[in-house]
Amino acid sequence: RSPSPLQATEKEKESPTELAERCLRELLGRAAYGNIKNAIKPVLIHLDNHSLWEPKIFATCCFRIIMYSIQPQHSHLVIQQLLGHLDANSKSAATVRAGIVEVLSEAAVIAASGSVGPTVLEVFNTLLRQLRLSIDYALTGSYDGGAGGGTKIIKEHEERMFQEAVIKTIGSFASTLPTYQQSEVMVFIMNKVPLPSSQQPIEAGKAGENRNRLTQIMLLKSLLQVSVGFQCSNMLTALPSAFLDRLLSAALMEDPEIRLFVLEILISFIDRHGNRQKFSPISTVSDISVLKLKVEKCSRQDTVFMKKHGQQLYRHIYLICKEESNVQAHYEALYSMLMLISIELANEEVMVDLIRLVLAVQEIAQINEDNLTAYNRCALFALGAAYLNLISQLTTVPTFCQHIHEVIQMRQKEAPYLLPEDVFVEKPRLSKSLDRLGPEVFFWQSKISEVLGGSGYNSDRLSTPYIPQLTDEDRLSKRKSIGETISLQVEVESRNSPEREQRAPAEEITYETLKKAIVDSVAVEEQERERRRQVVEKFQKAPFEEIAAHCGARATLLQSKLNQIFEITIRPPPSPSGTITAAYGQPQNHSIPVYEMKFPDLCVY
Repeated sequence: RSPSPLQATEKEKESPTELAERCLRELLGRAAYGNIKNAIKPVLIHLDNHSLWEPKIFATCCFRIIMYSIQPQHSHLVIQQLLGHLDANSKSAATVRAGIVEVLSEAAVIAASGSVGPTVLEVFNTLLRQLRLSIDYALTGSYDGGAGGGTKIIKEHEERMFQEAVIKTIGSFASTLPTYQQSEVMVFIMNKVPLPSSQQPIEAGKAGENRNRLTQIMLLKSLLQVSVGFQCSNMLTALPSAFLDRLLSAALMEDPEIRLFVLEILISFIDRHGNRQKFSPISTVSDISVLKLKVEKCSRQDTVFMKKHGQQLYRHIYLICKEESNVQAHYEALYSMLMLISIELANEEVMVDLIRLVLAVQEIAQINEDNLTAYNRCALFALGAAYLNLISQLTTVPTFCQHIHEVIQMRQKEAPYLLPEDVFVEKPRLSKSLDRLGPEVFFWQSKISEVLGGSGYNSDRLSTPYIPQLTDEDRLSKRKSIGETISLQVEVESRNSPEREQRAPAEEITYETLKKAIVDSVAVEEQERERRRQVVEKFQKAPFEEIAAHCGARATLLQSKLNQIFEITIRPPPSPSGTITAAYGQPQNHSIPVYEMKFPDLCVY
């Protein structure tokens, strides 16, 4: 047929690309629920056959068209197809897997605006599984089985690129989810982080240690990506106890990179008003108004959160400060952490505790029981100066500000290496004569207690030095639960037995003692569990008459005990309050009825 002139011009203008795109859009727009998979499968096969995942531009363009063309309620089917294809390509080259992940990232973000439904955790589960496989490939150098899989050469830098693509995808997808789903995802990721057990330490230099370390770092990186986009006003919801306990137990690990990730994750949770960047670089600024900090009054939920978890946070900050492997990034993160707690979560009580904590950190550097390097000590002194400088201006107590300012001025003259301007720079200026410093360059607890006490702060609490709870157990076990178990057992034993209480201080606590306490607690728990099981079984299977007889005997015993108590209480001279009846129903003759008693005027209503 000869087309009309108008039609011919339009056809000439339309390129094959535009025509193909229009056809694809129309085709997918008409696809029903049951046909989506049939439409997607040929696309995946085409991309595989022509190696179009590696540059990933064409593949991304295709799936963008697909996601915007299909009906929104069907979008999760496309995500499922891509997840299945990623699993099917588990042993393909890292560049191919990275391409699929990038496409999945684009598609998941578009799908999140529609309906992703039950695939949310499936997306993260698949991505984390691929992350773990990639770590294994990078460590072993082979694809671990499969037909001819081991002959492929694995390039470590390509696997690292793939891992970064997975982490980026986890973050971008999580940022599109509602808050409650983001919380679930973070708990899901945290539960997959392998944490060391004191009972089964991993030997150094083995493949298992490397695998665990890389997995920990990659999962914490993923968690950080999710937490950066997480916005929740209620800290109790944002950091539930089980999640926070696991996160903080990772904060006590020897690996400095893991500790830094934990601090960054906590900072991203606490910083709800974008104040973090305003603390960089660390300095003793004379007027904090130039920082333009957003400060809001501490809410009731935040107060409850700090009452519940405050001591736990302080203890871990204190213990991280004692680590010798800390570098400048750790001190900057610790400073941000302290300042953000002061701005976001602090009432008067929290402020007092934070000042005590920072003075205790100054003491770590001053006494140096842990044999820290000159840099570590100077960094802790500088950290304390920067924090107290800002907190004194936030509290707006003139005498407090004056004391802090005087010490900072003295340090500028006598010991500039104790200030952040000289320590937190590319080439820090340090001093090895830190043990010969004069008292005028230190912040004194007695002085701070005096000046703040005069302004209505709790001077008794301020004058009490901060001592972290169960420090030794934390360091030994790398988790707090064991320490708490031991302390709880000691407390219960001392409460029940006076002899034990007197003997407890003299008892030497060794590694064997702690080990025995852990083993004993497990045995006791097993016995208790067995006893409960027997009781439940008895009430489920025993005849009714036997249960009734058992309960009746216990009730009779209780009644006899009560009768004895009543007898004892009634024998002394009767009190002038009503007609008390003695045992066996005989009335007391000498008691006065309530209506005949004479009460003082003040007692009568």
